[in-house]
Amino acid sequence: MATSSVTAETFGKMPAGREVKIFTITNKNGLRARVTEYGAILVAMAAPDRHGKTADLTHGFDTLDGWLANGPYFGASIGRFGNRIKNGEFTLEGKTYPLATNNAPGGIPCHLHGGIVGFDKVVWTGTAKGAHAVELTYFSKAGEEGYPGNLSVRITYTLTDDNELIWQAEATTDAPTPVNLVHHSYWNLSGDPSTTILAHELMLAAEYYLPTGPGLIPTGVLAPVAGTPMDFTTPCNIGERIEADFEALRFGAGYDHCWVLRQGEGVRLAARVKEPKSGRVMEVATDQPAIQFYAANFLDGKTPGKGGVAYARRSALCLETEGFPDAPNQPAFPSPILRPGEIYQHTLVHRFSVE
Repeated sequence: MATSSVTAETFGKMPAGREVKIFTITNKNGLRARVTEYGAILVAMAAPDRHGKTADLTHGFDTLDGWLANGPYFGASIGRFGNRIKNGEFTLEGKTYPLATNNAPGGIPCHLHGGIVGFDKVVWTGTAKGAHAVELTYFSKAGEEGYPGNLSVRITYTLTDDNELIWQAEATTDAPTPVNLVHHSYWNLSGDPSTTILAHELMLAAEYYLPTGPGLIPTGVLAPVAGTPMDFTTPCNIGERIEADFEALRFGAGYDHCWVLRQGEGVRLAARVKEPKSGRVMEVATDQPAIQFYAANFLDGKTPGKGGVAYARRSALCLETEGFPDAPNQPAFPSPILRPGEIYQHTLVHRFSVE
């Protein structure tokens, strides 16, 4: 049995010369998480299958240079606002704030994941915290990527001896500003990134989802999942669902939608994923109101990742717990505005097991 520990080493250097560290967290059961100061990124998460064979379950790159050269948000901590903002702008207290339009699904520009240089593309300051955790901090100055207010952010990764990887985010501000910090790992529980996630079985604890228009912006309606391909209230094979129903409803490239989680207090179960061949199970729990399920529709097999594997379409899935997309522009949605004196908090738990 391994001993729980946190170690640090140099991961690489930024073009301007700043050294970037990478931390390895190992628990007593031999699970291993690797976290870097660049983008507060989860570089790797290794867990065993039912036969005890350990494999990395995440997409990414072997070196810092891989992340510097590419932009699929593999493993990143996203901010200030994860997901999309319509037309790249919002109005707050009578003032309109223009943001970068760095994404254009369906040819309709929007603001995505904090902008051109979001929190995923900056260097955080990392510190080991005991034998189980790494804390990363970042100070986002007022006006960065167009957002108002200075924002102090802390993200902590903890790998427990109960085989839980916990991502916790906190933020404070000196002026009102929208905040929606999101973790964006791409998972393939088979441990073989050359395969698709179509054989994975998925459950989402959600009776409603947010329909979107051609630009993947929510329409503002909360629609029931019952009787639609969006119904994952009981475990469903992702591939069978896509093939049988999804394309017929013309939902575009595939799953890239926000589900409204069942209401409840504190951290609660949001999703459960099982990969039948390996027996690996990942449960996702959170204190947030929603979860984005994305089936890696836009990966194209052209970018070499870890070990030189070129990640193909639907070779991973993302389960991003979050506030509602475009919430700064939709008053009926839960407010994403953080104000002075308040503390933004977001807890996301990945619990690993086998069957």
